Order: sequence, then C-alpha cells, then structure tokens
Amino acid sequence: MDTKTLKLTPPKMIATAINLSILTALVVLTNNFFKSPPIIAKEVRLAQGSVVSPLLDNARAKEDIKELTIEEQATNFNKSVRNRYKNSMIYDVALGVKHIKLTKTINGRPVRINVVEINQKLNPNLQINPQLSSSRLASKSTITTLARKNNSLVAINGTYFKPQTGVPLGTLMINGKMYTGPIYNRVAMGIFDDGFDMARLELNAQVKSFKGNLKVDNINQPRMLSTHVIVYTPEWGTFAPPSPKYGKQIAVENGKIISIGAQAMPIPHNGYVIVGPDERLAKLYRAKHVDLDIKTIPNWDNVKHIISGGPYLVKNGEVFVDMTEQKLGAIGGKNPRTAIGYTQDGDFIMVAVDGREGASVGLTLKELAWFMKSIGCTNAMNLDGGGSTVMYVNGRVVNMPKVKGGIALSNALTIDLKS
Repeated sequence: MDTKTLKLTPPKMIATAINLSILTALVVLTNNFFKSPPIIAKEVRLAQGSVVSPLLDNARAKEDIKELTIEEQATNFNKSVRNRYKNSMIYDVALGVKHIKLTKTINGRPVRINVVEINQKLNPNLQINPQLSSSRLASKSTITTLARKNNSLVAINGTYFKPQTGVPLGTLMINGKMYTGPIYNRVAMGIFDDGFDMARLELNAQVKSFKGNLKVDNINQPRMLSTHVIVYTPEWGTFAPPSPKYGKQIAVENGKIISIGAQAMPIPHNGYVIVGPDERLAKLYRAKHVDLDIKTIPNWDNVKHIISGGPYLVKNGEVFVDMTEQKLGAIGGKNPRTAIGYTQDGDFIMVAVDGREGASVGLTLKELAWFMKSIGCTNAMNLDGGGSTVMYVNGRVVNMPKVKGGIALSNALTIDLKS
C-alpha cells in the first residue's frame, strides 16, 4: 500500500466506524474487569497513631513522615522528659539538656535525686567527655575547678580512683588515648560519635617485635600480681614504679628500646616503660624496634572515649546488678550514688543521689537499678559514689554532698559545647 490517503466508500466507512466502536467498548470492559478494586478501605497507621487512607490523604501521610524541625524535636523532647519525671522540677540548661530535681519515697524513706538528660540529636554541638583533673594521673581537684577549666555545662564524678594519689582505678580512654586499663574487667561505657555501648571490658594489648609479641596485662595501674606486665606512660609520672621481685624494666622511646634494667626508670616523654618479670620481658631484650598495640575485648572500633565503673545496673533493658562478679561487695547498702545510662532513643542520662542524711537516705544498688530502668535506661552502670557523688550544672554544685562542693576528685564526666 502506498502512502496516499486511503479512500473508503460510504458503506465501508459505516462498517469501519461500527467495528471501532465495538472494539473500544471491549477494551473499556476488559480494563474495568481486570482493574484492582479501590483501596480506600485499606488503612495505614502512622507513627503518630493516626489512621488515614493512602488515596484520600496521601499528601498528609507524606507530610507526617517528613524530617522534624528543631522546634518539633524540642517539643517532643520536652514532652518525653515531662512524662518521664512527673511531679519533678525541670530546668532548661541548654538546647537538648534538661536538669531534673526530684525526691522519691522508697520504703517510707526520702531520697533526693538530681538527673541530667541529654539529647544530642536535638543539639549536635553537645559533647560527652571524660576529663582528668590534670595531665598527670596522680592528681585531684574539685568538680567545680575541673568543670570551669573546661567550660562545661554539666559535670559528675567519674570512675573509681586511688584516694591517696588520684590515679583512676579502671578503664579510662579520652579522645582515643588509653590512660588506664581495666580492673577485674569491670563494666565500661564506650562513647562514640554516633552513640554508646556498654560491656564488661578486657584489655587486649601487646608489645610487638620481630623477636615475638609480649602480652601486656595493664596500663598505668597499680600492680596486683608479680607476674603481670604493665606499661607506664608519661601520664603516670616521672618514673615508673619499682620492679617486682625478679623483675626488669624496658624503656622505649619513639619505638626504640633505649634502656634495660632492674631499677625504676624515668619514663621517656615520647615513649613508655614496660615493667614485669624478667622471664617474660626477655624476648624483647634483643629487639631494636617495638610497637605498642592497644585494643579491647569487645573490640570497639572508632570508640572515642571509655569510662569504667561497676557494677552493671541495667543490661539490655533488664535490671542486672553483678556486684559480686565485679568484686564490688564493699559498696553495698544505702549510700550516695552516681550512675550513667542511655535510653532506646539514644538520650544520655546522668544521675546523682544524695545519702547518709535524714532528708535523703541514699539508695542500694538494686534500688538505683530499678530507678534507672524506670526512667527509660536500656543500659546503665554505677560510677564511683559515696563521698565522691557530686553533680555540677550551669556553674554550681546542685546536689548536697557531705563535703560542701564535693571532695577533690581524680576525674569527671562532663557535658560540653563544641568550641
């Protein structure tokens, strides 16, 4: 057939028109027969709890799942805190930071509690940091001095420490640097850029050389066994502690062994001293270059800070107090308490409980655990307590420790604004 217009006679035109009409009708009927029924009756339940039809209210559904504004997030945070701490005094510290004061009656006795709750998603400029009282481990200062030095919004006392010297007893890592290693593998909190984790922590460290690897039992901690190998860094002090019986010391500077002997050695500014039994250290005596490799079990990749305490209070949403397993039997009874934890939504919680007075008798560890669970903590742990318990908010100590302003402390956990 050529490309010219096809001419039809009138009868043929009429027949063609009839055929086209019949064909069109069949197509319409077929489409209607096989088309799915309307889904107006089908409902979608949104996060807010409202029920809408996706056809009748699709625009509203899209609006509901959009990213919340800062104002909306702040409103939700305010509601969450009010629901969590009914009949309490709630104060705004900064965007995403609430200070709550409450008194609870437990077994007929009053307990005064201060809580700080932090929402970093609402305010990404908030930082949670462990702090030392100075660049040396063997030092102490009041929490007010420590907090003001760092221009902190909030501070509480941190992990256990040796009262005579101030050296922290347990794991303490700040900005990726391990200052002290674990004791009895007690529970610790890992603080990451995007959240938290909590676990009983074990040191997994070694000094590596071409002559073999030497297991390191601890870092900057008092010796518990003569068989242990311990590494001491400049933060410990000018000199390493004395060697154990039949022990030796190896001084390392910039990865090179510079001295081997039995006497207490000066700690190189850019290095460390390894102290342990002669028979264990002997494999390194002929090594020219060594490398200190520090990890933990569990292996927390990209962890920024670690602070230890003990015992557990809440583990995976359940009350869990493993006081005996963590060798903390001496801290039972009703006492002033300090605790930290985090919620399912990622809010961080700090708690200070006053005790040993008529107006606030303190809490047992089990009572503290139930309280941490009641305010939404999925994981929580006890920190140093008793005379150490102190909380600082917006320039002043807000609880009532026995020593006004709190005793001198080794370390603290602070809330700061990014500079």
